[in-house]
Amino acid sequence: MKRVVLMCGAIVAALVLPAAPASHAQDVRQEIDAIIKDYLVTHPDELGEIVKGYMVKHPEAVGEIMVGVLKHRSSSANASNSLAPGAAKAAVDHSEAIASNAALLFSSPHQVTLGNPHGDVTLVEFFDYSCGFCKRALPDMLTLIKDDPNLKIVLKELPILGAGSAEAARVAIAVRMQDAEGQKYLTFHQELLGGAGPASKEKALAAAKDQGLDMVRLEQDAASDEVGATLSEDVKLAGAMGINGTPGYVVGDKVVLGAVGIAALKERIEAARGHGVN
Repeated sequence: MKRVVLMCGAIVAALVLPAAPASHAQDVRQEIDAIIKDYLVTHPDELGEIVKGYMVKHPEAVGEIMVGVLKHRSSSANASNSLAPGAAKAAVDHSEAIASNAALLFSSPHQVTLGNPHGDVTLVEFFDYSCGFCKRALPDMLTLIKDDPNLKIVLKELPILGAGSAEAARVAIAVRMQDAEGQKYLTFHQELLGGAGPASKEKALAAAKDQGLDMVRLEQDAASDEVGATLSEDVKLAGAMGINGTPGYVVGDKVVLGAVGIAALKERIEAARGHGVN
């Protein structure tokens, strides 16, 4: 009941205060802020339930929050560097980690390979089917496949946004096991990742069925050791690359965090191509 009263008070304040004198409005806002702060401090468990309920309904928000934190850290670092010339921190160098994991990053038997399998540059994407930023980045990948015939694209599952993501990832790996050429997988991938809201096993199965796959075999494959091996490998690789959110990319000898957009990805691809880095 208190929660309802608190929210109603905030709504009333939002409607009334703009018409009030500036000084009075400021005093009232400060009083409301103090009431809200006191309530949250004295009811931490209730706040926790509110946050938990929201995250359950909107698991994609976790990924968006993580990307926001990473961007904030990057902005803070840039601001710090601008204030202290000569004391700037060097960008994290992932080249050694990429080189030592190159075989599994670029040519693992567990991965999905799209585009040109013999391309001169490889773009690796770690993704989650429930990730809002991954959904926004999907057109970037499709455009790259269309526009760059010399690009190899590798997809790796990183289901970090809850049980629905993990279940969808298992189905996706089972789809890959039935489709060595990747054509049906790509259509499945577009349907599932391009859909609204968080992923689930039911959505993944429906997308797989739309591709005319053997659903009995798919259910069996989804429970196989191959799926566990794939997910374990992808999680370890992401950790080695310093990728703890989605999407995360490896291009040449560089790691790119977040949905940076197609222009930035093309820039990284051309830089790798110019340096002869696969």
